[in-house]
Amino acid sequence: MTDHPALSGAHEADYAGRVSKQIPGLGDMHLMAGLLLAEHVPTNGRVLVLGAGGGLELKAFAQLQPDWQFDGVDPSDVMLNQANHTLGSLASRVRFHEGYIDDAPDGPYDGAACLLTLHFLPEAERRRTVTQMAKRLKRGAPLVVMHHSFPSAETDKWLSRYSAFTNAKGASPIGLQQIGMMKRKLPVLSPNEDEAVLRDAGFEDIDMFYAAFTFKGWVCKKV
Repeated sequence: MTDHPALSGAHEADYAGRVSKQIPGLGDMHLMAGLLLAEHVPTNGRVLVLGAGGGLELKAFAQLQPDWQFDGVDPSDVMLNQANHTLGSLASRVRFHEGYIDDAPDGPYDGAACLLTLHFLPEAERRRTVTQMAKRLKRGAPLVVMHHSFPSAETDKWLSRYSAFTNAKGASPIGLQQIGMMKRKLPVLSPNEDEAVLRDAGFEDIDMFYAAFTFKGWVCKKV
């Protein structure tokens, strides 16, 4: 789960406490993502986590499935160090890779997750990234994704609602300046467009499992 200055001004050291106030039902979302992966990933499976900085989803998955092995990829060495700290003894089951999807091993993996990451990527790069994830998965392997997703015509409405949520939760206030930065920095797609990205990359059985204000999450399978 990567970080972005438009979402907060706090330091990475307070990542877990901060994002729990910024993402509705974050812990339950991680649990749901792990359960959806477990529908098809074997008990001794190998899972790719793209955008693994912070380590929150890795920790949730590792606690849920004690024999899974992981490769965690993130462009920030600081956030990978935070993930290693978050995981504690569970870190022995994770191989960390600093970089992007091209820096991930070839696999093949039994499943993959990419949470709070794809909304940072312009559509062309997002499509390439999801396609590269598909190439690293076994046939029928699940992918779980979650990120900002809403119609561009409703950007102001949904970001204002998101701002109201984070302020009510006691997170660092998201004011007009930060909302403006998010509009400029986050190339958000609509839910229909996000589903098309997954479909065109080679996934099927695309089901939305999570919807919370600006965030949407899907599970799908490699064709």
